[in-house]
Amino acid sequence: MPDRIELRGLTATGRHGWFSHERETGQLFRVDVSLGVDTRAAARSDDLTDTVDYGSLADRVVGLVEGEPVRLVETLAQRIADLCLEDPRVEDAEVTVHKPEAPITVPFDDVTVTIRRART
Repeated sequence: MPDRIELRGLTATGRHGWFSHERETGQLFRVDVSLGVDTRAAARSDDLTDTVDYGSLADRVVGLVEGEPVRLVETLAQRIADLCLEDPRVEDAEVTVHKPEAPITVPFDDVTVTIRRART
């Protein structure tokens, strides 16, 4: 079982959504990422190059959220998972995209989509 590196609550404004007003005005998104990574080499060497640089990853995830709009949160989550799995040290990724300002007509706290992807 791999170790976990987690980023919680990455926050950015994106223009994702099914409705045109969502893509025009944008809204807040939050992203949680949990990565399966064997951290033993990094623990031995105490060197950042032996593990996932979560600061750099956070910047890249926020770049996706702020970048090209997609219609479905599922698509955004998949793109984030694909980005995480580009690093060969990442064995699996769990991504949760929060859309707390979703266009829902009843009171709610949050809408989330969570996906799990593993290296094949």
